Amino acid sequence: MKITAVEVVPVDRYLFTRVHTDSGIVGFGESGAWGFLEASAAAMEKFGRYLVGKDPLQIEHHWQNMYRTSHFRGAAIMGALSALDIALWDIAGKHFGVPAYQLLGGKTRNKARVYYHVYGDTREKLVQGVRDAREAGFTAVGHLTPFLDESKGVPFFKTHADKMGDAIEAVAAYREAAGTGVDLCIEIHRQLTPTESITLAKGIEQFHPLFYEDPILPDNFDAMGLVAQNVSIPIATGERLHSIHEFAMLLARGAVQYIRPDVCLAGGLTHSKKIAAVAEAHYVGVVPHNPLSPISTAACLQLAASIPNFTIQEYPIGELEPPKSEIVTEPLKQEGGFLMIPDGPGIGVELADDAETRFPPIAYGEIGARLGVDGSVVDQ
Repeated sequence: MKITAVEVVPVDRYLFTRVHTDSGIVGFGESGAWGFLEASAAAMEKFGRYLVGKDPLQIEHHWQNMYRTSHFRGAAIMGALSALDIALWDIAGKHFGVPAYQLLGGKTRNKARVYYHVYGDTREKLVQGVRDAREAGFTAVGHLTPFLDESKGVPFFKTHADKMGDAIEAVAAYREAAGTGVDLCIEIHRQLTPTESITLAKGIEQFHPLFYEDPILPDNFDAMGLVAQNVSIPIATGERLHSIHEFAMLLARGAVQYIRPDVCLAGGLTHSKKIAAVAEAHYVGVVPHNPLSPISTAACLQLAASIPNFTIQEYPIGELEPPKSEIVTEPLKQEGGFLMIPDGPGIGVELADDAETRFPPIAYGEIGARLGVDGSVVDQ
């Protein structure tokens, strides 16, 4: 079996690949470089030229070749590599007639607990989102910010006392709405300094969040370690990291209790399985990052099925509604607060043949961060 063509397929706000073989098997994958899909598409085309004519079953060899040909790294490149790696595992599963997880060591669970996304630009909307998730049978809610999902066009300013006090009150309101039957995954979106994040964590620890996600910018592992050493809430981070080496450095500093590799960014299934193994050695759980399409979700479920230290899966809203539900030929099955592990060959879902014509690509947006009232850049 040989690879005959590699297609780059932009759909809506997502970037996919179709990898064709001379046996008629087609594999699907997705890039997680969602802010720079144009750059990731160019990298995918370049990797594709290497793959054509190759045996798709030599997955590890191809991964090493694409990663180590040059010393250049980054989200756009790793997103492209990840998409192609997922597609190769999809091909391998279809070739052998088994789910990809079977080739990754077999299934460790039948379903994956998920947390539901909650959005809102007012406190009332966020609290109602928690109630809605609870009524729908979810046992965890995430993407749950104590700072509101405000527009980037709204200049930001708050005093320290107001910022901390209001955020603590928000988490109190979420806990009241959730009761004790729903876990809270508190999302900070890298908006705080280490000092602020420690202050806030101490204020909300009484509400027992499942984890405290991205309290600071992810670039300095020592700073993340400082936060972790001074709070009692588990830290979750890693969605912007690309390699096993970065995760190993983060883990060595005791800076994380739940790692968040993005299968579509951190090297596909090949590399994410290795990252999970390093976390396992540190007794750290895995919470795969997933703000993307059902292709990404399906790939995440293959990882969740094949590792012992999976904790919970991010489940973005809208997977059962258009356009997400129509990007794939058949949606994944959700039962209450769980997604069933698909048992079809490969990753278990197929990209619809007409996805790119029905849902033309949408640009993520122009460069422009949120500004404070003084005109300086604010992290959000």
